[in-house]
Amino acid sequence: MDEPQPRLELRDLAQAVRELRARLAAHRPPEELRAELERLHPADAAFVLESLPPGERLALWKLVSPEREGEILLEVSDAVRESLIAAMDSKSLVAAAETLEADEIADLAPDLPEEVIEDVIRALPQEERERLRAAMSYAEGTVGALMDFDQVTVREDVSLEAVTRYLRRLDELPGHTDQLFVVDREGKLRGTLPLAQLIVSDLAAEVRAVMVPAAVKLHPEDRAEDAARAFERYDLVSAPVVDHFGHLVGRLTVDAVVDHIRERSAEAQLAEAGLSGEEDVFATVWASFRNRWVWLAVNLVTAFIASRVISVFEGSIAQLAALAALMPIVAGIGGNSGNQTITMIVRALALGQVQSGVWPKLLRKELGVATLNGVLWGGTLGLATWAIYRNPALGGVMALAMLLTLLLAAAMGVAIPYVRARLKRDPAVGSSVLITACTDSGGFFIFLGLASLLLL
Repeated sequence: MDEPQPRLELRDLAQAVRELRARLAAHRPPEELRAELERLHPADAAFVLESLPPGERLALWKLVSPEREGEILLEVSDAVRESLIAAMDSKSLVAAAETLEADEIADLAPDLPEEVIEDVIRALPQEERERLRAAMSYAEGTVGALMDFDQVTVREDVSLEAVTRYLRRLDELPGHTDQLFVVDREGKLRGTLPLAQLIVSDLAAEVRAVMVPAAVKLHPEDRAEDAARAFERYDLVSAPVVDHFGHLVGRLTVDAVVDHIRERSAEAQLAEAGLSGEEDVFATVWASFRNRWVWLAVNLVTAFIASRVISVFEGSIAQLAALAALMPIVAGIGGNSGNQTITMIVRALALGQVQSGVWPKLLRKELGVATLNGVLWGGTLGLATWAIYRNPALGGVMALAMLLTLLLAAAMGVAIPYVRARLKRDPAVGSSVLITACTDSGGFFIFLGLASLLLL
């Protein structure tokens, strides 16, 4: 059995990147660099590669042993994986994929050329070939796309002593094995045998005497988000995956769930900022431009609309210069409040906490919060404006404008994710851009409009 590679601490990873860059620059012997890479865990090697500019990254990638290429490709980000795969020929890609399990190959499949996938399928044993086709048949974001086919099963009519003898004959247990799955002769799931229960039970007893019902039974078509919530709710390490007839087809493990949560979290952060996808920090100018231009174009249009709103009130601003200094405050506070609302709503949608009939209640609640904040902070800013400019009417306009802008921000913070959810679009995509556009244009219009009506 291979010795497990040690995992580095975060501060050691940064040091490893610096040392490898220095050795690359010093043209140290390839054998020395290869030895440094070999001692790294695949996840640490992936971090090092992601932290290098493209030229140094490809130079180091060429030194990775073929047996480890597949493992590292699984660990790197999607954007970096594409660049590494583009630098490999078909023969190397097939060799790298053949070192992986069927479910791992399925994870790489979307980034591999079609002819490479066909060669990999032909090279696999029949059982692995069927598993790969099954894994590739499930849609992204489902349990089937995340599940692992490598699990240990036992029958309910055997003794615990026989189970322990069987386990000792294995080279090692699959990762994150906290329970064995009990199946009948047809492969239907009957229950689970926790390893903790196996250790403390009488070895003469049969499995059926100590097995327990499965805490959660997942189906391949279940949403990965729902499975992640089940893992969190019940503190699971693994869970069986069964088909509609109850046959055990695989298992889902906590490491796959954590990876999915991390990826979804990263996607949500990028989407809120208006990025269309994950971006290699060292990507080419053209690649980064294509990833960013769409929502910048939307932002440009909304900024132009806001400028036109201001231009309508140029006369008012010319008569009372204080309006120019105060209006960014109204828009800024409104944008912050709107982002708070929309972030809360989008998170609740992702957790499945928002059902179709609760939207009016959410709107009332957010409007209530906005009213309290508007009275408190609008009053505070109104008093401050009065004190600075010695104009009580201007202070009153500031307070009222703040209240109305926060109410607008709350309404749009609920409306934007509601509309996108109804249209079957990701509510997080561009949410910060859209809410800022609404609060900027709306805040300027409310503040300058009130000032024109009440002060001039």
